[in-house]
Amino acid sequence: MPESTAQSHSHHLDQFSAALDAGTLTPVRKMLNALLPGEIAHLLESMPPTERELVWNLVDPSHEGEVLVELVDEVRAGLIQNMDTAELVAATEGLEADDMADLIQDLPSTVTQQILRLMDYQDRQRLDAVLQHDEHTAGGLMNTDTVTVRADVPVDVVLRYLRLRGELPTHTDSLFVVTRDEKYLGMLPLDILVTNNPERTVAEIVDTNIPAISVNMPATEVAQLFENRDLISAAVTDEDQNLLGRITVDDIVDVIREEADKNLMGHAGLDEDDDIFAAVLPSTRRRAIWLGINLLTAFLAAWVIGQFQDTLQKVIALAVLMPIVASMGGVSGIQTMTLVIRGIALGQIGKSNTRWIFYKEAAVGFLNGLVWAFVVAFVTVLWFKDFQLGGIIAAAMVINLFIAALAGVLIPVIMRKLGIDPALAGGVVLTTVTDVTGFLIFLGLATILLR
Repeated sequence: MPESTAQSHSHHLDQFSAALDAGTLTPVRKMLNALLPGEIAHLLESMPPTERELVWNLVDPSHEGEVLVELVDEVRAGLIQNMDTAELVAATEGLEADDMADLIQDLPSTVTQQILRLMDYQDRQRLDAVLQHDEHTAGGLMNTDTVTVRADVPVDVVLRYLRLRGELPTHTDSLFVVTRDEKYLGMLPLDILVTNNPERTVAEIVDTNIPAISVNMPATEVAQLFENRDLISAAVTDEDQNLLGRITVDDIVDVIREEADKNLMGHAGLDEDDDIFAAVLPSTRRRAIWLGINLLTAFLAAWVIGQFQDTLQKVIALAVLMPIVASMGGVSGIQTMTLVIRGIALGQIGKSNTRWIFYKEAAVGFLNGLVWAFVVAFVTVLWFKDFQLGGIIAAAMVINLFIAALAGVLIPVIMRKLGIDPALAGGVVLTTVTDVTGFLIFLGLATILLR
């Protein structure tokens, strides 16, 4: 069975750690520089700061720029802090415009100015074209290094032009067909180009059914477009259809990975660019904020419970059973909210179908409430020999799972409208709702009925 990516990374990490412990740096240098930039970056992110700095000094200077681009922000910033100006300038040589734009924003201003002075006019223009757009849009992802041809040119002329050019930009699978004033017309796949009659013109074989991507399109939507159309590259244009650059599939893989990391880490209130081996105090400070927010919500739930002290003192069984109602509601709500957040992220949920999702999830929550209410009531009656108590917890279970389902839909939808990332803050709000309503309903019903 082939080795998985995770197993491969773990194997590399164990090898390097063993070599470092043995103090044999020459084999470490050879093993390190045989890896791809992305693999080196992953290895560095998997090491404590002291080992990371040692290994970074063994990286071939010609690879440093590409490795820095692949690193998460916090790890990259830590390495840049210990590099001198000459080393940073050398690291940026040869980077493509989109990678340069990602890296240059983290560099000290003095280094940035020196890099810009050393760049030729064309490269500086390309970099400026990327930097003027938000990094989370198509404009921030694009590379301005494109190969364009005119529609009225014969295939033979295009082939001669490519041979004279000698090389193509990385991940070039198609040429872009433009008018004389650089307006986008369509794409000419290389396989179509090389297999056609040399006497035909580009206009006869160009694919005009591949629309360009708007420069202001959000990066997540660009990723969905690539997935839906199985694209390897795509043109980026402004509102007047002027060709500005291209986006390639390697950029989209980065977007998908970052979005996945963001969603995963966001549920715990963490940043996707956090360094797993960061120092204790910064890590404590970041997490303390999130824990403080959770503490406030816990106090709210505790306050609700406090309103029913007399009831709890009379019926001790309520204290034993009430976490069940809140816990079941929380799990049910998280299930719904996860589906809704995923649907929003994939563009599957909009104004036209939100109501349908709302009713569907409400029905699921209600039916699950009925099923598990029967189970919990049955166990409660066997345990405490109290049919009334079984009925109370059953009713509370149905109501709380129903409310949890409604909250699981409404919270991410409302947060999205308010411009708040539901993946980051939705979990705290949902837990508060299910805990507070669960305790309130269960203890409220008990107060009314167990007199």
